Amino acid sequence: MRIATWNVNSIRARVDRVVDWMVREDIDVLAMQEIKCKPEQFPARQFEEAGYELAIHGLSQWNGVAFASRHELTDVATAFPGMPGFLKGEEGPGLPLEARALGATVDGLRLWSLYVPNGRSLDDPHYAYKLDWLARLREHAGQELAANPQLALALMGDWNVAPLESDVGDPTLIPGVSTHISAPERAAFEAFEGAGLRDVVRPLAPEGFTYWDYKQLRFPRNEGLRIDFILGSPAFADLVTGASIHRNERKGDAPSDHVPVVVEVLLDNEDDDRPMIF
Repeated sequence: MRIATWNVNSIRARVDRVVDWMVREDIDVLAMQEIKCKPEQFPARQFEEAGYELAIHGLSQWNGVAFASRHELTDVATAFPGMPGFLKGEEGPGLPLEARALGATVDGLRLWSLYVPNGRSLDDPHYAYKLDWLARLREHAGQELAANPQLALALMGDWNVAPLESDVGDPTLIPGVSTHISAPERAAFEAFEGAGLRDVVRPLAPEGFTYWDYKQLRFPRNEGLRIDFILGSPAFADLVTGASIHRNERKGDAPSDHVPVVVEVLLDNEDDDRPMIF
């Protein structure tokens, strides 16, 4: 089974490109972020005609997450327990939840499509929200795995954190000034390992960025960031047989500023005769 994550940066603008890529690359499940539409606005027909069923969570023209799957999607959840909300100028509990998380179970795999808050700037309330959001997600994942150590869990999406110096090629990011590379953000990302999850892509695809800003020829200069990840539990990681970053999807007409990240997992009911991807 091939499972992917992709911040599509508006599915209505890129539906043909996304579906064509899924069919061409034989993708079974795609977690999407920044769909930027409500469910009734989502271009479902193209996915359904290609043999995919959908789970969609979008509240406005911002944010939004979705799954497209060749297999049945069950136990769909539009938030994880404890997920914090955000409203500019407001603080405290009970703030509205944004469309940033979507969970679904596929063939026994518990998958989450996640769009982690950007943070905006180190002195912005959105930055504190980002750190809280990551802490609550880590807490939930840790509780899930403590209750069920054999759970094949994957947290997939746009994390808006570049955890290593090698993940940063954009010269505009300045230590001590910029988000995505601050010590608290990196510590929040690293904490997921303590919860029992690890990056299942980097061991098989150690190099490569997943995002390039549209400005200042960032892509031709390869001044990008690695901020899209798939973190898996031990049970999920044990199933992974291949991984790849599809850099070429940043090329061509009207691409997203992110590219797909793909893993191949071998389930008990599958034959091990499919080509591995690297």
